[in-house]
Amino acid sequence: MDSDTIKSLNARGLIAINIDSKTELLFTNRWQKLTSYKDAKHDKDFYIAFPEAIEYVEVQFKNDRKQFYRNTTGMPLEIGSLVAVEANPGHDIGVVCLTGREVIQQMKRKKSKNNNGELLNLYRIAKENDIDKFLDAIKNEEKVIKQTKKIIKEKGLEMKLIDVEYQGDGTKATFYYIADERVDFRELIKTLASKFRIRVEMRQIGARQETAKLGWIGPCGRELCCSTYKCVFSSVSITAASIQQLTLNPQRLAGMCTKLKCCLAYELPLYEKFITSLPPTDIPLITKEAKATYVKADIFKNVMYYSYENSDLLFGLPISAVIQIQELNKKGEIPEKLEEFAVISEYTVEESVSQEDLSKLEDE
Repeated sequence: MDSDTIKSLNARGLIAINIDSKTELLFTNRWQKLTSYKDAKHDKDFYIAFPEAIEYVEVQFKNDRKQFYRNTTGMPLEIGSLVAVEANPGHDIGVVCLTGREVIQQMKRKKSKNNNGELLNLYRIAKENDIDKFLDAIKNEEKVIKQTKKIIKEKGLEMKLIDVEYQGDGTKATFYYIADERVDFRELIKTLASKFRIRVEMRQIGARQETAKLGWIGPCGRELCCSTYKCVFSSVSITAASIQQLTLNPQRLAGMCTKLKCCLAYELPLYEKFITSLPPTDIPLITKEAKATYVKADIFKNVMYYSYENSDLLFGLPISAVIQIQELNKKGEIPEKLEEFAVISEYTVEESVSQEDLSKLEDE
């Protein structure tokens, strides 16, 4: 088996091994993307008690593509089973990645869209003939990617080809691309269909979806969330970074996709709740030393930072101390200086960043 076929198999979470001069495809978590986790392994008694759990399964295809299907086999399917599923037209080959009641939960979480109100059907466990057709189809993917990039360059089209995914029966291929503006690829489709003798579908994706397909290691040292488990991409704005009081530095806020990191949205509700619980931040603290204004807050230390006018020194005050000073000021009492209440002090570090640089990180 050539290296191109092995690469295409790995992108589907599969490895090939030879058993008695026969090629067997095995599912492995090592190469799987968008991993799904089951609470427990279900036995026969479980399916007798919950027959509806057999009805639906989630099937994984190349890289980050997954889809829900109606199980027409009438029997429980195991994670890692290679199956033939309904496609339009023909059939496709995928790997069962989630079964049982968790599938129904996933369908609700992902707000899965059905085909004309109904799920497509899962036909059967893949037969030897299905697997042979599947292998013949995907072995062409890497070659087609290289040739298509040359054709796009020759035609001068302003688009970037990301990936090509062949359907399991070899009758259709989906070309994933990125483009900043609308692209007229009608001539391109004719050229590709004629050259590769397949039905062509062009599908435009965004920068986040591109990174999910390619996969990489993030600045945190772990695999990218979008290429391991994240399946729904929510819009992230500079406001999320501001609320979390992060340094507005594009190099620190941008992910591998050159957009704002998805993880900025994870803790945002916690920060919003914390900020609303703070005493008024628009009221300065009056001391005999000088008037101090609010700069930022630390959610982990429960500290609010204030600084004197025209000063780079920040004083970290416990929330209770801020409330106390505000109450004293209301009564007309003025403390000597903030240092009496501060538990920490530091100097501000300002970074010059233009709004244009920050706006480029936001989703369009």
